[in-house]
Formats: sequence, C-alpha cells, structure tokens
Amino acid sequence: MLGYIQNYSILSFTKLIQKHSCKCSPVLTFTLPLYRYMGTLGSQVMCDNIPGLVNKQRQLCRQYPKVMQAIGAGMKDWISECQYQFRNHRWNCNTTARDHNLFGRLLIRSSREVAFVYAISSAGVVYTLAQACSQGELDSCSCDPTKKGSSQDAKGSFNWGGCSDHVEHAIRFSQAFVDAKERKERDARALMNLHNNRAGRKAVKRFMTLECKCHGVSGSCSVRTCWLAMADFRRTGDHLRKRYNGAVQVAVNQYGTGFTAAHTHFKRPSKNDLVYLEDSPDYCIRDHESGSMGTGGRVCNRTSRGVDGCEVMCCGRGYDTSRVSRTTKCECKFQWCCAVHCRDCHQQVDVHTCKGQT
Repeated sequence: MLGYIQNYSILSFTKLIQKHSCKCSPVLTFTLPLYRYMGTLGSQVMCDNIPGLVNKQRQLCRQYPKVMQAIGAGMKDWISECQYQFRNHRWNCNTTARDHNLFGRLLIRSSREVAFVYAISSAGVVYTLAQACSQGELDSCSCDPTKKGSSQDAKGSFNWGGCSDHVEHAIRFSQAFVDAKERKERDARALMNLHNNRAGRKAVKRFMTLECKCHGVSGSCSVRTCWLAMADFRRTGDHLRKRYNGAVQVAVNQYGTGFTAAHTHFKRPSKNDLVYLEDSPDYCIRDHESGSMGTGGRVCNRTSRGVDGCEVMCCGRGYDTSRVSRTTKCECKFQWCCAVHCRDCHQQVDVHTCKGQT
C-alpha cells in the first residue's frame, strides 16, 4: 500500500504533516500523532490536501477521520516490526524523511523487499484498526458482534463473552481504503501490490487465538467464557519474514488477470505467498536511483558467517574496529522482600562497522 505508486495512502499523511511541523528525524516524523493535525486542520481540509488519493480513498478519509488517526498512530509499530525483522540484513527497512515517502525511491522497484513492505503495512493497518475497535477508540466499530451465544471447540462447549477482536471489519476497511488505487490501475505492479496487501491481511487473521476464562467450583472449568484475540504482532512479522525468504518471482499471465511463475522451476504462488516482479539490488552501496542506502557504517558481527557477518554485510569492503565502553547491570541479588539490587559493571568491547565505499 506504500510507495511511489501509492504515496496517496498512509505515507502521504507523513509528507503533509512535515509541512505543519518541524524538520524532525525520520523516526519522529512518522511517529508524530496524526490526530493533532486532523484536529487543527479539520478532516476535510486534511483529506483534500493529501496528494494522489483516488476518490474512494478521499471519501473514506473524510467519512472516518478517527480511523485515519488510528492508522497514523499505528504506523510506528509496523515500521518498527519491519526494522526488527531486517535488523541484520543489508537492507534493514531503513526510512528517510528527505523524499516523498518514508522509503524513498526503493519503492519504485518491484522487488521482494517492496513486497514485504506492502504486506507488513497492510497487516499493520488491520492490526491497528482491530485493536482500536476493541479498545473503544472508534465510533464506527467495537468488539465483534457475531461472537454471541454458545459454541464449542476441541475442549467442549463454551459461551462467547469478553471482547473478540473484530478483525473482519478491519480487513474490510483496509481492503476498501488500501486497495482502492490499485484496483483502478490493474497493471502488473498493481496486481503485485494487491496480492501482497492481501497476504498481509491474511497473516493477521491466521494467528487469531481463542482465549478463555474458567468458571466453576474450586477452580474447576465446568463453564468457560471465551473470546477471539489477535496474537502479538511479532508473530505476524515472523510469518511474513518467512514468506519474504520464500517469495516467488512472477510474471503476469497472458490475460493480465493473475500471475505465473517467472521461471519454470519456480512454484506457482499461493495466496499466502509474497510475490515480486524484479530482482533486488545488492544494497551494498548508496544509490539514490535504486533506493539503496548502502551498508557503510553499519555494525557487523566479525565472527558470524551469516548475513550479519562483516564479510557479507560489508560486501567485501572491510570493516573498522573501535573500542567502546559499555555499562551493564551485573551481580544482581534478590533481597527479601521484594527488590533486586544490581551493580553497574563497565566493560570495554570491540565494535565493528563496515567501511564506506571508496
């Protein structure tokens, strides 16, 4: 949902916010609460000034300003999850405030990294909205109203109670808002975005769990009250990272309605797979055209042979070593009752950082 093709959606709020705020770091820029500017400017003015929104998106923006606020407030969570998943990767989901969107020109490409960004952001919208509904923050939704009466699972019968996360509502709204532009385009890139958006939404629903509370004499579980709850967003992030690792390179079929595998030895993608159209850059050097920030200055692990190792991370350019002092808590002791006392221990450690391009 994000990108050069889609700066008309969530990230466009960020650009508009920059016009009404200080020039902050990328992190502060995309975590600024949108509701402050919604309240100052008014929802209609805000929505009318977001560049590139199609009519459907503008209509939803005006109609549900509090939903837009919730989405903006939740952006930091899925971006943080993206950065966690790729913290040891040459591409580390880095953001920039100097371009038209948080990911710069990276999103012009149709690479597997872009596939992940679309999927995790689509999942993030669903998660944020469902959570806001359950917490009573939105007038347009609440708990899942279909979870009433009694039901049963492998453990027996139970009564619906509590507050089940209304994921279906969040999925419907996300699909209407996020996919609106792509449904008007219907070219190869739009089909790719739609597929990955859907995979992200499905990932949130995949990890819904039934949580129950027991009622009965002496702690027995003769009667259960249950509700459906979303799992921690980390599980969605882990799942989509695995899908990134197994992403399928595709080409549009002869009818322009779907995909075929780009190579005969590749599997045909399922609805849960991430798909991409073109190869990724190697992300070794800073390249504005490809959106690569390079790995110069990145911390690497000298003893690792994995992607976080200095040989791989630094792309053979070598690395610099510096000795720094770190303070950690040590010799912690539990004292009755009830505190833990620790000493501050200082140690010198070597930090290895990749050399920049010459």
